[in-house]
Amino acid sequence: MGLLDGKTAIVTGAARGIGKAIALKFAQEGANIAFTDLVIDENAEATAKEIETLGVKAKAYASNAASFEDTAKVVEAIHADFGRIDILVNNAGISHIGLFTDMTPEQWQHVLNVNLGSVLNCTHLAIPAMVHNKKGVILNISSMWGEAGASCEAVYSASKGGINAFTKAMAKELGPSGIRVNAIACGVIDTEMNACFSEEERAELADEIALMRFGKPEEVGRFALTLASESASFLTGQIITLDGGML
Repeated sequence: MGLLDGKTAIVTGAARGIGKAIALKFAQEGANIAFTDLVIDENAEATAKEIETLGVKAKAYASNAASFEDTAKVVEAIHADFGRIDILVNNAGISHIGLFTDMTPEQWQHVLNVNLGSVLNCTHLAIPAMVHNKKGVILNISSMWGEAGASCEAVYSASKGGINAFTKAMAKELGPSGIRVNAIACGVIDTEMNACFSEEERAELADEIALMRFGKPEEVGRFALTLASESASFLTGQIITLDGGML
């Protein structure tokens, strides 16, 4: 018997990376998976098939999570296809590395819309079903930079800091309805988002981590499972850092 048997989880931005790892781990524990990505390409279709091999239902939806209208259509379709929403993982996100003074308003608005706006959109639309059922789990994928701040990632840091504050506020707002809201503040995880670093830069980053290595998406997936399951039934409103001991 799986930890999430019979539940339906929405995972945004799950065609690859951390989102995919979370979707696969949830599926291994019996959850049906509805996941979104900006486009449903061969990679996303392969992810859906991989999830289905675990014996659960899986479906990929093309959606711009930064668009409320797009997200509303997708959530409505998920309701129709799956009949329920038990878990929401707000994972979709982008980064932008560079001096803030070199960014344009369009660039920083895009980062804010994707990283923070998508969390607002998806949460707003998933809440009614959870409130009706008097239970649910919302898990936001944040970053250690949301608290510490990162030079040359000012707007990214601001977007993740916003997620952290939103997580704490929604935990208070939704607690009376039996809905838990937490966030994982990820450290340096070995995904495509961090593929921009040279070998020298990767080595320098690893030297700043107590465990001397980048995290793996699968490690985030395992931790997300714990937070989404009854193992964490009394945990809400927390921003939990998963960074391998950043020095």
